Amino acid sequence: MKSRLYASAAAFTGTALWSAIDAREIERAERHFDRALRYARLAQGPVAELRLWSHQVLLSGQRPGGQSDALAAAEAGRRSAACRRDPLYRSLAPARLARAQAQAGECTSALRSLDHARASLRKADPAAQRPSWIGFYDEAELNGLTALVMEDTGRHADAEAFLHMALTRLRPDLLRNRGYYSATLALSQLRQGEIERACATALTVLSEEAGDSLAGRTRTLLHSFHRELRTAAPNARSTAEWANRYTQAKGTQP
Repeated sequence: MKSRLYASAAAFTGTALWSAIDAREIERAERHFDRALRYARLAQGPVAELRLWSHQVLLSGQRPGGQSDALAAAEAGRRSAACRRDPLYRSLAPARLARAQAQAGECTSALRSLDHARASLRKADPAAQRPSWIGFYDEAELNGLTALVMEDTGRHADAEAFLHMALTRLRPDLLRNRGYYSATLALSQLRQGEIERACATALTVLSEEAGDSLAGRTRTLLHSFHRELRTAAPNARSTAEWANRYTQAKGTQP
């Protein structure tokens, strides 16, 4: 009975942790992580622990100089008992590790980790019983995570290709994921000098179809896009159109 209560507490606190990470509220996220990890260990839940280490990779990546902490968290997730039991978890863990390695400048290791993630995903049973939090992770998401690694290593054309594959196969209910990867695609196109295409892509994120996806990490990406666009093409007509729409969209956000 106590084990189930601790497991429920770990799950609820893990959700609060993710919300804080998405909002880039680092101190609040750190408090949630410590509490959730304590609950998961009391519940003796390796799958819950894996979820938290996966979140900690992202949280550490938001801190200045947090690359070593992100690598440590990713390695902790990869060593989880959950990864030994299920190829799907064994795929997610190295995918997170690949991002941490790329951000730490370990490009070759990052590509190797992505290969491990893909090999494990091919072995995973999509019909197996798992907690709902892992439901986002499939081939489309792995393509998206691969694109982020490509962006981190300066391979913008490869990133664009993986982002198109991710967006084509992404489940229609994952609106926030679609907004995030679309914003990443806009940045990738911009960094290749494709100003008009980049603006057109970024504008789709501001559309009504994006719903409430213009929040958290997506909002941060669009701010980066806005800043880089004004530097790359300050006098372009596409830049003026984007700036007008972006300013309007920011004014409607809470």
